[in-house]
Amino acid sequence: MATTLPARSQVNERFTWDRESVFPDAAGWDQAVETILARLPDLAEFRGHLGDSPDALADWFDANESVHRLMGRAMVYSTMSYSVDTGDQAALARTDRARSVAAQLGAAASFALPEMIGLGIPKLREWVASSPRLAHLGHYFDRVEKLEKRIRSAEVEELLTQVSDPLATALSVHGVLANTDLRFAPALDANGGEHEVAQGTIGTLLTSPDREVRRTAFENYADAHLAMQHGLATSLAGGIKRDVFYARARGFPSSLAAALEPNHVPPEVYHNVIQTFRANVGTWHRYWRIRRKAFGLEALKPYDTRAQLGRSTLHVPYEQAVEWIAEGVAPLGEEYVTVLRRGALEDRWVDIYPNKGKRMGAFSTGVPDTFPFIFMSYNDDIYSMSTLAHELGHSMHSYYARKTQPFIYSSYGLFQAEVASNMHQALVRRHLLATHTDPAFQVAVIEEAMANFYRYFFIMPSLARLELEMHERVERGGAITAGYLNGLMADLMIEVYGPEVEVTERDRERIGSTWAQFHTHLYSNFYVYQYATGIAGADHLVERVATGDSSAVQSYLAFLKSAGSMYPLEGLRMAGVDMTSPEPVEAAFATLARMVARLEELTAA
Repeated sequence: MATTLPARSQVNERFTWDRESVFPDAAGWDQAVETILARLPDLAEFRGHLGDSPDALADWFDANESVHRLMGRAMVYSTMSYSVDTGDQAALARTDRARSVAAQLGAAASFALPEMIGLGIPKLREWVASSPRLAHLGHYFDRVEKLEKRIRSAEVEELLTQVSDPLATALSVHGVLANTDLRFAPALDANGGEHEVAQGTIGTLLTSPDREVRRTAFENYADAHLAMQHGLATSLAGGIKRDVFYARARGFPSSLAAALEPNHVPPEVYHNVIQTFRANVGTWHRYWRIRRKAFGLEALKPYDTRAQLGRSTLHVPYEQAVEWIAEGVAPLGEEYVTVLRRGALEDRWVDIYPNKGKRMGAFSTGVPDTFPFIFMSYNDDIYSMSTLAHELGHSMHSYYARKTQPFIYSSYGLFQAEVASNMHQALVRRHLLATHTDPAFQVAVIEEAMANFYRYFFIMPSLARLELEMHERVERGGAITAGYLNGLMADLMIEVYGPEVEVTERDRERIGSTWAQFHTHLYSNFYVYQYATGIAGADHLVERVATGDSSAVQSYLAFLKSAGSMYPLEGLRMAGVDMTSPEPVEAAFATLARMVARLEELTAA
């Protein structure tokens, strides 16, 4: 019997996110965009006058914040509309227009940084000390001072901002190809039944207990990407060239430096992740061996690496997932749990279930004037519960950051974000293992943990290695082609698979297409390594937080609230972890090894 997804129009509203809380309808969005465009000349009037007085500078920050707050809501609304139905052409048009208007706004405001730098950092600090309206900007100007040599003239800054829209086309093309134009053949079960392969279902299909479902889903999903590999590779090459262009335009020695220096992250942090990952691939080899023996297979195939080990799927309805998550994060306090429950169950933060046209993946989005929304495709299993916990970690981080910080510090980078999201997963996992002693349940929870490690301590470090190779290749004047990407990606995957996973020549091509299956990550300059630092940071902190150490809990909540008011490494030090050391990543791999050892005990029994 075929399984299919409902159309977006068939999804019950209570299972969707509250888009109307951002704008009541598309007409409201149109009006907001027109208002933004009408305010651009007002911003231009500040040009040449920021140094007139402290109040003039404060007026600029107020005016700039006002229009950027509205722009943020416009961006969120357009993202919400398009993500849930990539075939909606009106939503696609709004997304494109929002990006264009954001570029115009950025260009209109681009004179400000060069002009402030021209005033001199000592004068700006003097104004911060003397003007109550500027008193909160000390850290902001500290960041400006550290990046002063990377800021160009007002004219160049305006041009760099204007080209951000056309230079984002490569990402848009990749997303449209992957989320709208790709067509997947259905997966087949052992009885010949068809199961729809889509961005919202592929994760569940690859964990199916039916090996035929897994095999056909894996093959059909990868083959569809391979059918478009040359177009996707050309798009990705455009994205990498954009990164190199921006790095050179600002005088950075490399794209890696351009990604790390603004956040004051030393390159050693990046290289620690790669080196520690490579030193611990033997743990993965042991894990594959345990899986092969548990399944009674002569050879483990790539499509067996995520299959559930238990005899049946652990069924976790959405409401049960929220309950377990709330119980797991209870050490963070009653207020924390109350806000989380209300968001997940009443205020419609979450767009919950898959539907036709819904794009792949999961994410948390929002701005200070909206809810911290969550996009996902919940499939009533423990893996979906884990994803929900992860995204609720992001959304609760945003809730506290936006509630605590002024607008200019209300956002934060992925380096901080992934600690919060992985902390949720670690707390919930710890709670479930402590309260459910049934071996089958424990196997299911450990398998969820391994799925998380699979993504963050296997796939993401492998993509980080690919990313470094790609950027260095382009920086040397080399070309990015599908053949190059497939071959390099396959080599990186096979290094982690080791001798325990059998890869045919055709399956080598399929695992080689993994780069193409990540439709946004590789277009964000050196983004993915931070998933590994995030899980390492959370793993380093979780025990003290979970056991109710009041100082650890308060330090962690202070970290969430600090958002952009501190450098990422400083915020994490406040929480109790030093990410400049390889120790947290090494400790996380030690946790992974313990999980593998416990799984070996349970499966042997």
